Parts: sequence; C-alpha cells; structure tokens
Amino acid sequence: MIEIKDVEHVAKLARLELSDDEKVKFSKQLGDVLKYMEQLNEVDTTGVEPMNHPIDFSNVMREDVVVSEFSREELMANAPEAEQDFFKVPKIS
Repeated sequence: MIEIKDVEHVAKLARLELSDDEKVKFSKQLGDVLKYMEQLNEVDTTGVEPMNHPIDFSNVMREDVVVSEFSREELMANAPEAEQDFFKVPKIS
C-alpha cells in the first residue's frame, strides 16, 4: 500500500483536491497497481519481441485526397467577423 503522503503529493502535482476517504481509497488502489507491476516484472520475457501494438495491422488511414475546394469568398462568408482576408476573433489576454 502506498502511504497517504505519497497520494497527497501526486494529487498536488495533478492539482486534484481529494477527501480523506479518497486518499485512503487511492492509496490502496495505487498500491495494488504497483503490486501487480512487481508481479509482471517476475514474468520471463526472454525471446519475446518488443511490440508497439498487440494487433498486427497496416495503416488503415484513407489517402488524403482533396474532395472539393472553396474560394476565399465562400469561406469568409461564414465568418462572424472578418477584417480584410482574415477571420477576426476576440483578443486573448
């Protein structure tokens, strides 16, 4: 089991506010995860090829093909506000 202070530290880094009950609950859950990882570290993986995905597949993305083109005037017609040939948006401070 992970100590409560460790859970508080992780919660602070993640900017989470946890109740005392949640701290106890997550302490047990995170401890269980680490215990499982220790169990996995004991498995003999000699001869097992590293992989980046459990299922072998090729690129399933469609080819990037232009279907239709719009003129600048057509695109600017949808702008709530425009200035010259640009969309006008509120300033971010």
